[in-house]
Amino acid sequence: MNSAKTWLAPAKLNLFLRITGRRTDGYHLLQTLFQIVDLYDELKFHPREDQQITLRNQPADWSQQQDLCVRAAKLLAPLCPKPVGIDIELTKKIPIGAGLGGGSSDAATTLIALNHYWGLNLNKQQLCEIGLQLGADVPLFIFGQTAWAEGIGEELSAVDLPHHWYLIVTPDCQVPTATIFTSEQLTRNSPSITIRAYLDGLDQSIHPLESVSQSELTKNDCLPVVRSLYPAVDAAFNWLQQHGMAQLSGTGASLFCECKTQAAAQQIQQLVPTGWQSFVVQSVLHPEIDD
Repeated sequence: MNSAKTWLAPAKLNLFLRITGRRTDGYHLLQTLFQIVDLYDELKFHPREDQQITLRNQPADWSQQQDLCVRAAKLLAPLCPKPVGIDIELTKKIPIGAGLGGGSSDAATTLIALNHYWGLNLNKQQLCEIGLQLGADVPLFIFGQTAWAEGIGEELSAVDLPHHWYLIVTPDCQVPTATIFTSEQLTRNSPSITIRAYLDGLDQSIHPLESVSQSELTKNDCLPVVRSLYPAVDAAFNWLQQHGMAQLSGTGASLFCECKTQAAAQQIQQLVPTGWQSFVVQSVLHPEIDD
């Protein structure tokens, strides 16, 4: 095992998010468009002589047993022909509780890396099925590219979009996904749209009556709930809206706006208030996995 290798776990943005219903088991049905961007957590994997699976560099107040990387490794370990142990060295750069998918991406990268190191030869579909046990966003990062998602987020279809730059702004707060999805204020009956209608809406050459409106293209049903429950996110939204079309990623707390160029994004970034994190990112595919 090459324990010196650094594996990159990218963040994601939700370019829109519609809650279209709710299953009898409580999971929400949704439509969203996931865009992977070049903001990364970093992971390294160090083999152990015993059968322990541990996490290094864990954030403060972090539970080893609940960590998605540890849980991912524990799902794969029984599939190995002989006992295995691993130290997972995690360097967090994606904000926690920010709607950017950092934990899910870390879990997916752990599955991909240990599948490689442990010689399990599982294909992407098998890894996605395992990853879904850890969270609805995990299959996205195994799928590894811009994706239209339906169901609870696991039904993925590849979508080709133009390259874009984004400014991400994350105020000093965390938004638990469960808090938003259990809120009585959450809209749960948004009408579905098709991939074609969405892409036609992006095409300015198509007559407006034949396409989806701009507000519908960027709609996130979680935004009103997040803004009402988290004043810091509301303040960040109002600030970013002065500089572009502010959007919420996932259930928050991160907001973002599309920018025409890297320089334009950096110019707005210079104005970000003290105490908020900010990142200038571009749309990318998942890094290629190799030795």
